[in-house]
Amino acid sequence: MLSRRALLQGAAAASVACTPHDAGAASRAIAPQPMSYAQAWLIESPRRLLFVSGQVPVDDDGHVPAAFGDQCRLVWTRIEAQLQTAGMTLRDILKITTYLADRRDRGENTQIRHAVLGSHAPAITVVIADIFDEAWLLEIEVIAGQ
Repeated sequence: MLSRRALLQGAAAASVACTPHDAGAASRAIAPQPMSYAQAWLIESPRRLLFVSGQVPVDDDGHVPAAFGDQCRLVWTRIEAQLQTAGMTLRDILKITTYLADRRDRGENTQIRHAVLGSHAPAITVVIADIFDEAWLLEIEVIAGQ
């Protein structure tokens, strides 16, 4: 995992020349980083925005996996389902806010997010929080646009 210092140095060195967004919106990542996030995301003329409420690690049967990695992958599956319902994909995500119950999970969270998003680099915020249900180790909300 990259240290905060390495990430900040990368941000300072990153070019403001940005990665184009795949969808039709005039938007772009500003200072994309190596682990699937950008310092900012500029939207110049979106046609559609989707605000996905915080998705939690509860499956259709009401089961919550015990392991953080399993919960995180389940949440990303739920996010992808919400995006698909709106005719969008993971590449349309502009902003991610992740709430973690334990800061020790931030490295695994970063690795799973990067595995899910690949080179796509939305703006992100990670908050360490006391989450609504003690069994939930994380909650993720996203904003997507086209």
